[in-house]
Amino acid sequence: MKEVAFCTLGCKVNQYETNAMEQKFIQAGYQIKNFNEKAEIYIINTCTVTNMSDKKSRQMIRKAKQLNKDAIVVAVGCYVQTAKEELENIKELDLILGNNEKKDIVQYVEKHQSGIMQIKYNDVLHQNEYDEYGFVTHIEQTRAIVKVQDGCDRFCSYCAIPYARGKVRSRKLENIIEEVTKLAQNGIKEVVITGIHIASYGKDFNENIGLIDVLEKINEIEGIQRIRLGSLEPMLINENFLNRLSKLDKICHHFHLSLQSGCDETLKRMNRRYTTEEFRNVVNLLRNTYNDVILTTDIIVGFPGETEEEFKKTYEFLKEIKFYKMHVFKYSKRSGTKAAIMPNQIKPEIQEERSKKLIELSDLNQKEYNKQYLGKTLEVLFEEQSGEYIKGHTQNYIVVNVKGNISSFHNEIINVKIVEMLGDELLGIM
Repeated sequence: MKEVAFCTLGCKVNQYETNAMEQKFIQAGYQIKNFNEKAEIYIINTCTVTNMSDKKSRQMIRKAKQLNKDAIVVAVGCYVQTAKEELENIKELDLILGNNEKKDIVQYVEKHQSGIMQIKYNDVLHQNEYDEYGFVTHIEQTRAIVKVQDGCDRFCSYCAIPYARGKVRSRKLENIIEEVTKLAQNGIKEVVITGIHIASYGKDFNENIGLIDVLEKINEIEGIQRIRLGSLEPMLINENFLNRLSKLDKICHHFHLSLQSGCDETLKRMNRRYTTEEFRNVVNLLRNTYNDVILTTDIIVGFPGETEEEFKKTYEFLKEIKFYKMHVFKYSKRSGTKAAIMPNQIKPEIQEERSKKLIELSDLNQKEYNKQYLGKTLEVLFEEQSGEYIKGHTQNYIVVNVKGNISSFHNEIINVKIVEMLGDELLGIM
């Protein structure tokens, strides 16, 4: 039995596609190995969101060859799609596949000619239909990622992903429902709905269908107890959307709204297509709808032209909104994007200083939020063992730890009384 190992970098879409590729190899008679173990084939599912993502992708390619110099090393994904020339110069690589080729990866690997670097990828910018991977039901985690669309047409000025993923392509609703139904039959209780820009779901269809229609159908599936949403475009959320969403009892009250900046001038240069006032209105709508809602976000610091005054506006806006957690990124120049050639690029030391300030604010917010749950009883889906504790999430995505052995509670939703803080997480008893 041949052995194949995967390394997945980047977003939940990549994780879904890795799960799909693993399933195809298993069906073809391969054994899946841990990436740190010796295998005959290594597949690195690359990311290109930042320069650090590119660097990590290259490091993992070289690490694979160090683990087994005779292995076939394959690079797939977004870094491949945007930096083919760079990858051609990495001697450790045997096979380079673009995003469109992932679904046929087993055939490409089995046809590979030893000692010859091969490159197979199409221009995703001209693809009009969603690539169906089949139904991904080989899931080792308690929570299953379900991809519902691909591509993005927003073209934010800092982002290379539209060039790596192409235009919006939505997955057929019946295929989504069939996959989630099979997952439920296999014991999965929670699904995470993901895509490159899930708010755009359905815009490429002739019929009038959107993300809310998908969620309503999934909510009807027996066995699924939680529906979690991936990163959302803020302007998707309006009164009509929330009126329908609030009727779905399985929706998790955790929303990741990708803000990027709390300054209107910076948002305009980013081509984000909303103002801080519009974002504030979305936050108020959510908090008025769900009294236990938790909001998380992404923020970019040091965007070209971001003055001290603009950063101060962002900081004050974030203090006002009080996100539970903020993922803070230092702006990373991406070749081919409008932001890459903007004037007034910010020095790395200023980016670092601003990043630290926002991370400190995020940590403070998280601790303040967690305090309000002391003494309360929460429903926790247990997922993994972490030392002497079993670890899981509440439906609004707070991490809870309980002393015990995961074998008794894996993939179970249990009532837990919160007794104290445990770093930035919570400790409870059953």
